[in-house]
Amino acid sequence: MTLSIVTPLIESLTLGSKNDVNVWLKMEAMQPSGSFKIRGVGYACEHHATKGAKRFISSSGGNAGLAVAYAGRKLSIPVVVVVPNTTSERAKYLLGLEGASVVTHGRSWVEANQYALSICTEHDAFIHPFDDPLLWHGHAAMIDEVVASGMTPDAVLLSVGGGGLLAGVDEGLYRNGLTETPIFVAETEGTASYKSALQKGTLVELDEILGIATTLGAKKVCERALELSNERKVIPFTVSDEEAVSACRAFLNDHRTLVEPACGATLALLYGKKIDLKPYKNILVIVCGGSTVTVESLQSL
Repeated sequence: MTLSIVTPLIESLTLGSKNDVNVWLKMEAMQPSGSFKIRGVGYACEHHATKGAKRFISSSGGNAGLAVAYAGRKLSIPVVVVVPNTTSERAKYLLGLEGASVVTHGRSWVEANQYALSICTEHDAFIHPFDDPLLWHGHAAMIDEVVASGMTPDAVLLSVGGGGLLAGVDEGLYRNGLTETPIFVAETEGTASYKSALQKGTLVELDEILGIATTLGAKKVCERALELSNERKVIPFTVSDEEAVSACRAFLNDHRTLVEPACGATLALLYGKKIDLKPYKNILVIVCGGSTVTVESLQSL
């Protein structure tokens, strides 16, 4: 069973004409769980299921947790998702709709994650939201699909939270021979743990997460994200919350697809023409999605 789907690759004439380059959108927002997370999470869950896991445990009330809940339902394996008390009621509702048991614990993801680990038994599989080679391997399939379609990207644009998507895209590019393809990464100003790490050459843990792009809110990225910056050209950018939200609204009008501000951070690089793309011909944008975003929540920001 493959839990993710082959998502559309769509040319954006709007963003292409604005930036004088061919812009291709990998529409991961159309995955059944609502985000790219089901690629890696689904791969990991299938792997653990074959090893005899009797239960999946996750520590995310956002895209990763919903992907685990979806995978568990499809594989008929119970799921427990531990979420911090800041998690929205909508997220809890969606987790319950997928059949997951939701446990609220702690004031932050770090506290929820520690509790999730503490309740794991030898019969459980813990599914990390971003720091696991199984996840990266699963995420890499989106690049396989792009290359199989006949489009070879000259550069890739994506958002960074914990670094799982970045690690997966890097793996996908590498196994398709695209070792020199640069990756432009976007964060909001209040979540820029990766840009800080690149500037200092070591992992940096933020004191706190600020702003609205909460799914980019890893205080510290995974070690692999920092390592690969020594193997490939990775160029970091930050945008404001306002720019991310504005990009989400524009994208909804232009492409009839609703995404969360974490995804809007990447789109803002193009809507705001923040990158000199003259050296490139075909730009691939990972439209990573957003499982809990609604029109009302976006309008309220």
